Amino acid sequence: MRYRPNFTVITLFCLLFFSLTSTAKDPDIDRKVNELLGKMTLQEKVGQMNQYNGFWDATGPAPTDGDAKLKYDHLRAGLVGSVLNVRGYEHVRELQQVAVEETRLGIPLIFALDVIHGHKTLFPVPLAEAASWDLEAIETSARIAAIESSAQGINWTFAPMVDISEDARWGRVVEGAGEDPYLGSQVAIARVNGFQGDDLAANDTIAACAKHFAAYGFPLAGRDYNRADISRDTLYNTVFPPFEAALNAGARTVMNSFNTVNGIPATASTFLMRDILKGRWAFDGVVVSDWGSVSELVAHGFAEDLEHAAELAANAGSDMDMEGYAYVKHLENLVKEGKVSEALVDDAVRRILTLKFELGLFDNPYGYSDKAREEKLLGHKKHLAAARDVAKRSIVLLKNEGELLPIKKSQKNIAVIGPLASDKNSVLGTWRAAVDDNTAVSLIEGMTQYNKHFIYQEGVKFNLGEETFASPIVVNETDRTGMAEAVALAAESDIVVMMLGEHGFQSGEGRSRTHIDFPGLQQELLEAVHAKNKNIILVVASGRPLDLSWADQHVPAILQAWQLGSESGNALAEVLFGHYNPSGKLPVSFPRSLGQVPFTYRQLNTGRPGPKDNVFWSHYNDEKNSPLYPFGHGLSYTGFEYSKLRIDSSDKSSIRVSVKLKNVGKRKGEEVAQLYIRDRVASTVRPLKELKGFQKVELAAGKSKTLKFTLSEKELGFYNADGQFLLENGEFEVMVGGSSDTLLSEVFTY
Repeated sequence: MRYRPNFTVITLFCLLFFSLTSTAKDPDIDRKVNELLGKMTLQEKVGQMNQYNGFWDATGPAPTDGDAKLKYDHLRAGLVGSVLNVRGYEHVRELQQVAVEETRLGIPLIFALDVIHGHKTLFPVPLAEAASWDLEAIETSARIAAIESSAQGINWTFAPMVDISEDARWGRVVEGAGEDPYLGSQVAIARVNGFQGDDLAANDTIAACAKHFAAYGFPLAGRDYNRADISRDTLYNTVFPPFEAALNAGARTVMNSFNTVNGIPATASTFLMRDILKGRWAFDGVVVSDWGSVSELVAHGFAEDLEHAAELAANAGSDMDMEGYAYVKHLENLVKEGKVSEALVDDAVRRILTLKFELGLFDNPYGYSDKAREEKLLGHKKHLAAARDVAKRSIVLLKNEGELLPIKKSQKNIAVIGPLASDKNSVLGTWRAAVDDNTAVSLIEGMTQYNKHFIYQEGVKFNLGEETFASPIVVNETDRTGMAEAVALAAESDIVVMMLGEHGFQSGEGRSRTHIDFPGLQQELLEAVHAKNKNIILVVASGRPLDLSWADQHVPAILQAWQLGSESGNALAEVLFGHYNPSGKLPVSFPRSLGQVPFTYRQLNTGRPGPKDNVFWSHYNDEKNSPLYPFGHGLSYTGFEYSKLRIDSSDKSSIRVSVKLKNVGKRKGEEVAQLYIRDRVASTVRPLKELKGFQKVELAAGKSKTLKFTLSEKELGFYNADGQFLLENGEFEVMVGGSSDTLLSEVFTY
């Protein structure tokens, strides 16, 4: 027996809802959309809800057989609303020409691509950008990505990913802003603003897509695509806020997640799409499935077949089917059979057409296909300079004992060791469709600009075989060729710079890991070098938090370098040699052990907090509860001191907090001052700390500044399990400092 939702209730609700919210922001666009919708056949409407992956070389002859011919025939018949993974002036123009000039109504296509952390110029991976805590820099990154991708005909990106995740095993941690919903919300706003600019119809802006809705970052055991069993409290207070922030910033599209949420696949979740997204939040943009996620309803065991999957997804609120073939094959008949209301189809198509008008595609279908602009903008020097700036701001100084850092320009006898130190490919990171392999600046290339007194030894090979986006990296586990030479070099050197980590294709989609240490022989290499020379500066390249417990105990200086993109080596060299004072802070906690994962600083106190002198409290018997490096942690080549924390709660609608910040070191530096709160007693138990504000401040040596924060009802309140927003009277603790672990504290009563 097929599961079928109460179709009458859904239709009545939707018709009422559409009557209240279907008016577009621009009345002229609303009128044009309704006029066009009135001319469309049901088949043409369904066509707008169909998105195909690129299917043939558009500058060559039309396909004559196979799947490519089917897609081409559908395109000519007006049965394709959007394509993805097609870029470049000629390809985009030729496909658009078919849609505009050979179909009955001439409705233009939207061209989509995963523009995740840059286009031709690659910026740091999103998790690294979040480590900058620099919203202006993050917005600049997205703005340049939009300028470059739109020059190749793209007008829709599947970014930002706003999934919050507390599990370092999950590969897609690399694509988000970390574990905190407040920081994640601010980063989401910055990226939406960067992609969409001030005018979506301008040919250098692209539509943003908040993904993946919802709870994709909470997969069981950290395994990608796995189920999310998650409480309503976590949904409302952790998962939803960055999505709502992105939509409030104007994001015009949302993508479903692959996973089930409490037993229901997100792509067919009426709760997520009808109740929350299009209901409570009144979202009037486009909801697109993830790749094949409509058809995957069958594999989930939620739909009997592809027809049933199309019925469930359309009724639930998925407006566009990405590479699923479900809508284009079955939706027309489902409407005729009365299983899907044409009113629901009309609503989906109205959203899609509205987006096309907002993008200016009806006024100028070829506006994004400008050969001169493509040639001029790609690889622009100013864009590379911006990528370098964001990259250096994203580096986090985790540890610096003995003041090995920064390296003096006059320093001689330096050994540089590690397979990633000469790497020009891995450091580009994941999701880089428009970039050629091996185009990043390597660490040794960057260092050469500041100091040529070093010798490089690879130590061990990182991987064997090809490095491709769709294939797993084959890590070298046995070949120790070069290790003895590297160890000998270390023994003869004054200091050693080692660059270790994971490959750029070991994080991202489908790249979950059960171990989060250094892959292959790298740990063995590190320990062998350390046995001969303890003056090690460790540079860690990764797309997730790694287990650095051994390194923390034995290595005096550690830089978290992430995967920094095109200008990786140049940015690292600036930090290593002190031309830039590191200012990054961790957007994720680094665990002491894999057994602590999933982990977040936003812990509840439990009914048995500790420590106690017996075993009956919430703890591990073989490890501390605390992280190795806490959320918000990041050192500097100077020092900062916090004092004089003051709270003015006389105006309950605007609680004013001030604190004095002083640079007590000898260098100019930037500090990210972080404000946390705790609601001490509430009807839903609140975390011990929750980030509710931050400021990035630059101070000269010896200088101080009084920082001011404001806490409104939005920051002090929370959602209960029924989705009601509450702000309850009682005591609130306010904490301010340089990380979630080092804080001044005061209490006020609301």
